[in-house]
Amino acid sequence: MISHRETRFVPYPAELMYAVVSDVEKYPQFLPWVVALRVLSRGDNRLMAEMAVGYGALRERYTSQVILDPVERRVDVSQTSGPFKVLENHWHFTPNGEGCDIAFSIQFEFKSRLLHSMAGAKFEKAMLKMTDAFEARAKNIKEGNTA
Repeated sequence: MISHRETRFVPYPAELMYAVVSDVEKYPQFLPWVVALRVLSRGDNRLMAEMAVGYGALRERYTSQVILDPVERRVDVSQTSGPFKVLENHWHFTPNGEGCDIAFSIQFEFKSRLLHSMAGAKFEKAMLKMTDAFEARAKNIKEGNTA
């Protein structure tokens, strides 16, 4: 299983970062490799979403349960069906002065050994690109460049 955990400070309010991460419908607009996303169902602070990701000729779809906690500013995601044995990620946003600390963790393992070995080789670079994309999205929203 591959896992990554990090905490980083960003110069954006915790509420803004929570809003960016919890607005899953917008992911195809700014996240690398996310080619489509649709919400299958929505309930009280919980939704099911199908995401299509692509890298080169590789395309995969998977469905995840997303649990939102706006009071604690937490987002917890776990795959319910798709190409992973395990896929979980967790976000927590804590106010810190004019910005916030982001605690992020992810763990995953593909069912296919080939996919798992390919993903593992590119994992660190992909995680940096994706976390940077969330931060760039917050910057654009704060500056009024996007909705």
